Amino acid sequence: MSTDISNLRKFVSPEIIFGAGARKTVANYAHTFGARKVLLVSDPGVAKAGWLSDIENHLAEEDIDYVTYTNVSPNPRASEIMQGADLYREQGCNVIVAVGGGSPMDCAKGIGIIHANGGSILDYEGVDTIHIPIPPLIFIPTTAGTSADVSQFVIVSNPEERVKFSIISKAVVPDVALIDPETTMTMDPFLSACTGIDAMVHAIEAFVSTGAGPLTDMHALDAMRLINTNIADLVADPGNIQLREKIMLGSMKAGLAFSNAILGAVHAMAHSLGGYLDLPHGLCNAILLEHVIAYNYPEAPERFRAVAEALDIDTRGMTPKDIQKRLIEQVIGLKQQVSLTQKLGENGVSVSDIPMLSHHALQDPCILTNPRQSNKRDVETVYEEAL
Repeated sequence: MSTDISNLRKFVSPEIIFGAGARKTVANYAHTFGARKVLLVSDPGVAKAGWLSDIENHLAEEDIDYVTYTNVSPNPRASEIMQGADLYREQGCNVIVAVGGGSPMDCAKGIGIIHANGGSILDYEGVDTIHIPIPPLIFIPTTAGTSADVSQFVIVSNPEERVKFSIISKAVVPDVALIDPETTMTMDPFLSACTGIDAMVHAIEAFVSTGAGPLTDMHALDAMRLINTNIADLVADPGNIQLREKIMLGSMKAGLAFSNAILGAVHAMAHSLGGYLDLPHGLCNAILLEHVIAYNYPEAPERFRAVAEALDIDTRGMTPKDIQKRLIEQVIGLKQQVSLTQKLGENGVSVSDIPMLSHHALQDPCILTNPRQSNKRDVETVYEEAL
């Protein structure tokens, strides 16, 4: 029997409502899940932008009781998740709605994990560690990039150890994602750039991942095209709702791809950086991207050829070396267009930090699906090149 067919692949996804006004269906979905009382998870920035009160109004109009929890940092802390779980239990909630970027959504997932499974969120690091189903999750993203609204990832910061860790389980895929480009209109250009490049990295890493397959490739390639074509224009014209919609769609597609194909060394190294220095996740990815591409390229040249073509590079007649050079130039150029040109050294990283950062990166589950197997010295070298 021929073996020249795709390997078995699973694909997990929430129910998705995409488009302007999607957020307004939140009460209908809360009713569907039999909401007795909703825990509404957000953060101070989202509240200040007005999106939290917007969702509160939609719930109140349908007489759905709720309590809000906004003690969420830009990189959600383990302690904040535990506090949220206490509030969920004390208030008798039975549905969770998250409104915000990756931080409130990851916090909401963590709250659900603890309510259903007990213990500390620190107990659930790794892959498939959650054994009891968590409460219904309804997510309303207000940024276009993290894709926590469609993914089976939870990223948690442990400030005591100065590390970020990953929880990966289909148990944390939200039940419903209400993806509404109108909610991204309050993002500033820097956040738009960071989250947009984060989504681009999701797409590239998912496509070259050892877990990639036909179900993820189509989403990853579409995401690359959408983000490459539109992100610089969006940063220059942040009030353009049509551009917001295209980047939101690209982010969603990238999220569906990486949630199922997983990621690679960029994210493993970025998680280590973000935990140590509490930097924006998208910025960490941006700093590392071209260096990891150069490291991984020899292991997957045909995959990277497809990435280059998705980024509108005409590869006809080019050697693999030519394609590698042109692809890296394109990535650097795109970062320059959105003003993400920082280096690690500018953000407080020194040579003496690199062994510790590399140690933590090698413990991150994302490194397992990187196309090139990596040892500590490999990772140290990439960090050094990004200094």
